[in-house]
Amino acid sequence: MKQLNNLILCLLATVSLTANALEVGDQAPAFSLQATDGKTYSLEQFHDKQAIVIAWYPKAFTSGCTIECKSLAQNGHLLKRLDVTYFMASVDPLESNQKFAEENEADFPLLSDPTKEVARAYDVLAFYGFPKRHTLYIGKDGKVLFIDRKINAATSAQDMAAKLEELGIPARQAS
Repeated sequence: MKQLNNLILCLLATVSLTANALEVGDQAPAFSLQATDGKTYSLEQFHDKQAIVIAWYPKAFTSGCTIECKSLAQNGHLLKRLDVTYFMASVDPLESNQKFAEENEADFPLLSDPTKEVARAYDVLAFYGFPKRHTLYIGKDGKVLFIDRKINAATSAQDMAAKLEELGIPARQAS
């Protein structure tokens, strides 16, 4: 009987967690995070201006995260031609992300969420304390357009560009 009660409690906890899961069409949670380029970025600053992509990754300097960062650094031209701002984000301290960005020649900002509050709000924080490798696409209106939970780190730039085009994100206007 005790095992059955524990199972029921576990199932109820799981249901209540998934009931609050971020889904396509939801308003993206507000954030304000420091980035490796010395700036602080917020969801609000892009409202009615530009779509954004946040590629959450578990931990700087790990193999999959390094591969993903290099994909975005080496193939960023595919994303820069579209009217979007893109980030990688983790719960690593800013100093770690700065070294990671430098080592991988990232020419885009990496966001740091050391308090893990934003990762929790975006429903990417795993039970073991690190973000899951999920990429969130957010429209100009601040609504979640797509959540990619099946990331191929090696082709992440190409996959992001293809998804953005599929979502109707236009080409960047020449200035």
